Amino acid sequence: MNLDWTSIKVAGIAFCVMFSTISIAQQPQLSVYPFPGQETGSAAHNPDFTVKVRQPGGPWQDLYEYNVKVDEVRGVNHHVENASMVAFDFLEEVEVAVTSNREKIIHAAVRPLSYGIDHQVVNNTVYFRLHQPRHLSIEINGDKFHNLHLFANPVPDVIPDPKADDIIYFGPGFHVLKDEVLKVASGKTVYIAGGAVVKGRIVVDSVRDVKITGRGIIESPGKEGVTISHAKNVLVEGITLTQCPIGGSDSIIVRNVKSISAYKWGDGMNVFASSHILYDGVFCRNSDDCTTVYATRKGFTGGCRNITMQRSILWADVAHPIHIGIHGNTPHPDTIDNVHYIDIDILEHQERQVDYQGCMAINAGDNNLVRNISFENIRVENIRRGQLVHLQIPFNKKYCTAPGRGIENILFKNVTYNGNSPELSIITGYSEDRRIHNVVFENLKINGVLIADNMAGKPGWYKTADMARMFVGEFVDSLVFRKTE
Repeated sequence: MNLDWTSIKVAGIAFCVMFSTISIAQQPQLSVYPFPGQETGSAAHNPDFTVKVRQPGGPWQDLYEYNVKVDEVRGVNHHVENASMVAFDFLEEVEVAVTSNREKIIHAAVRPLSYGIDHQVVNNTVYFRLHQPRHLSIEINGDKFHNLHLFANPVPDVIPDPKADDIIYFGPGFHVLKDEVLKVASGKTVYIAGGAVVKGRIVVDSVRDVKITGRGIIESPGKEGVTISHAKNVLVEGITLTQCPIGGSDSIIVRNVKSISAYKWGDGMNVFASSHILYDGVFCRNSDDCTTVYATRKGFTGGCRNITMQRSILWADVAHPIHIGIHGNTPHPDTIDNVHYIDIDILEHQERQVDYQGCMAINAGDNNLVRNISFENIRVENIRRGQLVHLQIPFNKKYCTAPGRGIENILFKNVTYNGNSPELSIITGYSEDRRIHNVVFENLKINGVLIADNMAGKPGWYKTADMARMFVGEFVDSLVFRKTE
């Protein structure tokens, strides 16, 4: 299941030609954004942290601490909490100082833990250094819901000419879109500068060769920040928003985009009936699924193929970090094919409903065939509530009109989980003709234990899946656990 990059390379060439009017910027080593003025209204400041950044040995520069809403589920009830967010651009190396104004620091965490970022606490301030762009969560005394989201971006290597005919430019400050909607025409570039807050929604519909970029924020509470439908050759890069669904589209790149939501059905990155989609370096903290791949849905028809997410961070306060396959077209069956998740950190999964659990979940419904899916180099931190893996062909009458046709050729390679025992993972088919076939776990490691069919210490009467706390039901064949380390 090697990734075919042909379509991505073609899209990249198109973008190079399309945006030739953008000029090269002189790259500073560190860029902080102008503070929005008090007139920004809903772009509120959160006083929980004071955050500063500097080049090593240079003067400290203040950052603006935005208030962002996140969703904490306590029991079965949802509670919207206020967290913080800062952002800046840099090259080479920076020092960061995060002072807690809310409480005394007993201990601090800088996540994802896989980054191994060393930090020190001095006088209620967390100090650390960064040597490359990172999306981080800084958490004081284990508090994940009043944390600091820190987005350390690369310095943009291009800047637009605000006066160019093909540029729609939003400079620092607060902007309210007319009717809270901006419809982007073909060939246009929307640039949202660092320090800019745009209130409303950006719609990319039935157009091609569009770019939405910058370091600013699209504020659209309860709505999608950017919607892409029936479009081709679109790049969304660098901005922060709520949701970014893609439907009926081809050759779309979403890079270094940050998605945070706190409302009902607040999915981050949905794909419906689309092909050749690349997510690169995104951060999703959402109040529903972080990223999904569905077939026919919401007026978009057809299957999905060639979808890749890489070098990204997923944090599901509700539902799944990754969910594939539940929606389709029962009378005219769809196929979801060639979907890849590579180098992903999953920071949270919280879901009480067993049918909707799974950090990596494939639920094939509506006569969908889901095949050739890979999860490679996936690092899962402690799960509050949920399953590590969920593969099922269900007849979920709440969302589907039929079970799926099948799930086949699924690879989990170099997946690690470190945390408390999750709920029991589930792998189960539906019937003799609706099966799960050819599932491979390669180098699955749970709390340091490598799970393999020939692992030491496994009783002969155990299934290997028992060692991984997985229930394997009926109509599942060619399930393999192997090690190649």
